[in-house]
Amino acid sequence: MHHTSSEMQTCIDACLACYSECTSMAMGHCLEAGGQHTEPKHFKLMMACAEICRTSAHFMLLGTEHHKHICRECAEICRQCADDCEGLGDMESCVDACRKCADSCEKMAA
Repeated sequence: MHHTSSEMQTCIDACLACYSECTSMAMGHCLEAGGQHTEPKHFKLMMACAEICRTSAHFMLLGTEHHKHICRECAEICRQCADDCEGLGDMESCVDACRKCADSCEKMAA
């Protein structure tokens, strides 16, 4: 049976939380706010962030060593998404979820 370490479980949880936060923030807050919040570059970044977070969690759950590559990319995209969301403002929960996920993924990628 495959066993996930507590550090990996923490990362899986952070990835799934970020996936959920980015998706709901984009579909709720951003679509309702409009303007810069729905600019293609920002919106695509949020969707890419959500998807890479979901994929990272999936790879860790599969128990494949390939998760390290995915986690490295996930951390990079999460940092970019956090900065972008912070720049637009009024998206603190998304910024926090992205940064937490990025920190956790960097540890898993090491």
